[in-house]
This record gives sequence, structure tokens and C-alpha cells, in this order.
Amino acid sequence: MSKQKFLMLVINLIGGPAVIGSYVLGLNAHPGQAEALWGGYPVSLRSISTINMLLAAAGYLFLLVFLLVRVDPEARIGKFSFGIFNLLYILILVPSALWMSLTFAVAEQYTLLCWLAVVVTLVLVGLGSTGMLLALLGLRPRPAGGMYWLAVAGAFFLFLQTAVLDALVWNLNYLK
Repeated sequence: MSKQKFLMLVINLIGGPAVIGSYVLGLNAHPGQAEALWGGYPVSLRSISTINMLLAAAGYLFLLVFLLVRVDPEARIGKFSFGIFNLLYILILVPSALWMSLTFAVAEQYTLLCWLAVVVTLVLVGLGSTGMLLALLGLRPRPAGGMYWLAVAGAFFLFLQTAVLDALVWNLNYLK
């Protein structure tokens, strides 16, 4: 395994459990308060968002496996090396691990600084997932076969969830 792929694996083996752990700890520390995480998010979009969350999570995992197994570590994304994927994973995972605790803090006692921290975390994750989708589309050489397009679909659902439904819709509606 190349150094960059090993690093990708380490980033995800640390970052993935950090995100899931932050959700478990956050929900356990605030029993019965999960509704506060939705804020003013439109009820009409909640089922769509929930379904897309599952598709985004599955897409994330598929994309990770695809990058680890099928992509040549010497591949390029324009001027960038394969290592750009590692930076994008960090950009997705670190703020994701902070989101829930910051959101509960805003729900408990609103401060502008805390609210801005929530907005920034969601925007950073959205930027990371947008970068991931664009990097995958710009990958050269592009692996042949349907697995590539499944990875693109997975990256798209991740982008849809984090850049559109979270960074835009959630942020615009949370305090309503």
C-alpha cells in the first residue's frame, strides 16, 4: 500500500469513529433533544434529507474503498497529486466531528460566535465534499468500468447532503 493510501486509511480510521463518536456522545448527553438538531429545517424536507443521509454515508464508504482499491496512487487531479484526497477527507471529517456539540451549544444558549462556528463547520464539510466530487471527476487516469461511476454517484450524494442540504438548507433555516 502506498504512503498516501495508508495515510488515507489512517485519516478515516481516526476521523470516522470521531464523527460517529461525537454523534453518540452528543445524543447521549442530550436525551430527548434530537429535535433541536433540526431547528427550523423544513419538515417537508426532513424525510428527503434522512434518506439522503443514508445514501451519503453509503456513498462515502464506497468512495473510500474505491480510492483505496481501484485508484492508482500516482493518479493526478489537474496539478494535484492523489494526496489531495487526504486533505479533502480531513476537511470533511474534522468539522463533522465538531458539528453536533456546537449545534447543541447553540440550541442551549445562542451566541453569535457559537452560531458562526456551526455555520463554518457545515460550510467546510460542504466545501470538502464538493472538492471530493470535483477531484473524482478530474481524476487522471480515470479507472475504467462501472465502479468509477458508482463512486461518482456516492460522491454526488455526499455533496448533495453536505453542500446543499446541510451547508445551504440547514444553515438558512436553523434559526427560523
